[in-house]
Order: sequence, then C-alpha cells, then structure tokens
Amino acid sequence: MTNWLDTLPEAAQTYLDGRRLDEVECIIPDLPGIARGKAVPASKFPRQAYFHLPDSIFYQTITGGWGEAAGAEGFIERDMILRPDMETATAAPWTGDWTLQVIHDAEDRDGQPVPYSPRNVLKRVMGYFEDMGLTPVVAPEMEFFLVARNLDPAKGIEPMMGRSGRPAAARQAYSMTAVDEFGPVIDDIYDFAEAQGFEIDGITQEGGAGQLEINLRHGDPVKLADEVFYFKRLIREAALRHNCFATFMAKPIEDEPGSAMHIHHSLVETETGQNIFIGPQGGETDAFFHFIGGLQEYLPAGLAVMAPYVNSYRRYVKDHAAPINLEWARDNRTTGIRVPLSHPEARRVENRIAGMDCNPYLGIAVSLACGYLGMKNEVRARKQFRGDAYEGDGDIPQVMGQALDLFEDAHELHEILGPEFARVFGIVKRAEYEEFLQVISPWEREHLLLNV
Repeated sequence: MTNWLDTLPEAAQTYLDGRRLDEVECIIPDLPGIARGKAVPASKFPRQAYFHLPDSIFYQTITGGWGEAAGAEGFIERDMILRPDMETATAAPWTGDWTLQVIHDAEDRDGQPVPYSPRNVLKRVMGYFEDMGLTPVVAPEMEFFLVARNLDPAKGIEPMMGRSGRPAAARQAYSMTAVDEFGPVIDDIYDFAEAQGFEIDGITQEGGAGQLEINLRHGDPVKLADEVFYFKRLIREAALRHNCFATFMAKPIEDEPGSAMHIHHSLVETETGQNIFIGPQGGETDAFFHFIGGLQEYLPAGLAVMAPYVNSYRRYVKDHAAPINLEWARDNRTTGIRVPLSHPEARRVENRIAGMDCNPYLGIAVSLACGYLGMKNEVRARKQFRGDAYEGDGDIPQVMGQALDLFEDAHELHEILGPEFARVFGIVKRAEYEEFLQVISPWEREHLLLNV
C-alpha cells in the first residue's frame, strides 16, 4: 500500500524529509478569505476522506456577526462535506512542530459544490471559459504594509521600526535601501515561501511607508488564488517574528497610498496554447478589446467583491497610486485598466481596481467574469485614454453602500458567479455595512460635537 506522504507535492516532501509529521491543518477559505477548519494529528488524517464544518461559516461577517443568509430552512447550520485537495498540501513552516496545511473543497450531501464557497465560485467561472475552449492565465501582485504593533483600535497605524532604528520612510518607491530596512522580515518571507514551494517573481518597495509588493509568476487562476491565500498567512507569521504586523487593509495609513491586488489576465486556446489577444501579425484581436470592454462595463457592479469593506473605498483617491475610473491605456498606471509593455506573445490586461483586502478567489473570479461577459456580449472597449487619467471623471462607486446597490442588481454577473453565492454575499456584506454605520468615528466627534 502506498504511503500517502509519498504522494505529496514535491515541496511538501522536501520539507518533511527525515522528519516526523505531527499535524495536518485542514482548512477552507471563507468569504473574507480567512482560513477556517481544524487541526488533526498526522496519524488520523489519512484515515479521514473528509470532515465536516457547518455552512454557517460562509454567513459570518468580518466582525464575527452573522448575516441572515441561511435560506428557507432557517439557521440550522447544516454540515458541509469538506474534501482535501492534496495538490494544495504545503508546509506551515512557522509552527513549533512539523505541520502541513491542506485546502479543502466544500460539497453538500449530494456531492455538489457548495455555491458560496469562494474556491467553488472561481472554479465555476473557469468552467465558462473551458466551455469556450479557453484557459485563463493570471498573475496577481500583492501589496501590503509592515506596521508597528497596534493594540489600540483608537490609535492611528504607524510604520514599523526599520533595521536602522528609524520608522520606515514613505515615498521611497523601488528603493533597495528601503527594502533592506525590512531585511529580516523579508528573509523569513523568502524562507517560508521556499518551504511551501512558492515562486516569488520579485519583492519591491512601494510608495507607502513600510509598503511592499510581491509579484507571483503567472499561471492557473485557482492555483494562484491558493498561493495568495497562503501568502497572506505566511507574511503575517513572518512579521510577527519581528515584532511588527503585516496588514492587507486597502488603506491602513492616512495620506499614504493604499494596497492593491493588481490582476494580470491573458487567455489561451486550450488545445494550442495560443494567446487569443494576439492577431496573425501580432496585432490586438477582437477578443482583447471585448475583454477590456467587459471590465469597463461590468466592474462597477462587481466592485463590492473587489473592494469588500468600507475602508476599501478610501484607496480610490486621485493622485494616490490607485485608479478612480475604468479608462484603459497602454503602459499607463493612472488608468484602472492597463496593458503593460510586453512582447505580443505575453500580451495581457491588468486590472488595477482590486484591493489587497479582497478574497483572492473572489477578486480573480469577478475580474474574469467581467471579461467573459465582455467577450460573450461583444462589448467594445472605449477609446484608449491618452494622458493622466486622474484628470478625468471617476466612474466607479465611491462608497460601500453604492457598490452593494449595483452588485445586488447585477443579475447577469450573478449568473456567472452563481446566483446563490450572490445572494449570500450581498446579505453578509449588507450586514457588515449596516453594523459599520452604527459606529461614530473620531472625526465626527471632533468636528460635529460642538459645531453643528
């Protein structure tokens, strides 16, 4: 009988070489992208083909409350069947013993995918492209801040203390000296990533104080979403080792740029591997322009998924490195949709709208769904924008409530993502938003208490 450890991915086998596995973390991403699940002894894991968690994990808000999304049967917390995807087995190298993590997929008791599980939503969107004989390829970019430990929510977030003993400086984009300030944290990020078998394409200093960007190699959307999901955890763990926090908030520090998850897309013919954005003489195809047109047409309705919290909308500020509209251009970082410089074979479309606070499965799913609808409906892209797009008008929602209104009415987008997912997501996010509206901020107390 084959030892199940011999069937693990190569990186996991290398991690365990000569060591005794102690524990397996059985996990699944919820709507915000938090890892839910349970840890089991390594000796028990191969004896369980699946385990159970209640479907209510997908009704939970970011604050721990609940959206009234249980449906006609009521809040009975029906068990889901969670089956391991062993291709996702990877190390948890920050733990005190030898531990693996395995992402699970959610099924109902009839063996059907649970429609509001984020990984299933992305797989559903992938199916629409597969029916067209196409394979999407994506490359995410992850921006985040390393900040000083903050134990008081009423206190503003501050940059972390660098290796030099000075707080991390802002406006030092691409500075290698700035990167060196975080050297010990970055060393652990590299070490953890290597242990988990992840290939980092590069780490750069971004424009914010303590803000970094990690680029991942292009590949399969589900696999890349898995990596972003795993990366968020490993980066947090690396930061904690060095007395700081890693935050993926879209806008953690006032007057600093926000953090995005830029998504690069291309589409290849499944049989030939040919990039369908390239014409016979290397020109741009109708599919290329229709994909961009779909992003321009449908992203406003999908923004609630890519910018899922009230803080997300603080990122869309003119002249602060985040787009305010859905114009497109070649090699222009002021537009919401950018076509990077590349050889024709590597032609791709970059969506610069998504925030790093979004669930990576859902952010990629919505972006692909908008492009798919553009191709299906032959939506023509607007004329290429020339110049500084910050000088133009904004054409995306500016607050969470407006974005939710658009999402809840986007029935064509719901059909691609899954109507049941759209129902649950809308209810949970509306519950979060209404909870936020009950909070009185320091700004209101300072300026309104005695002046109005």
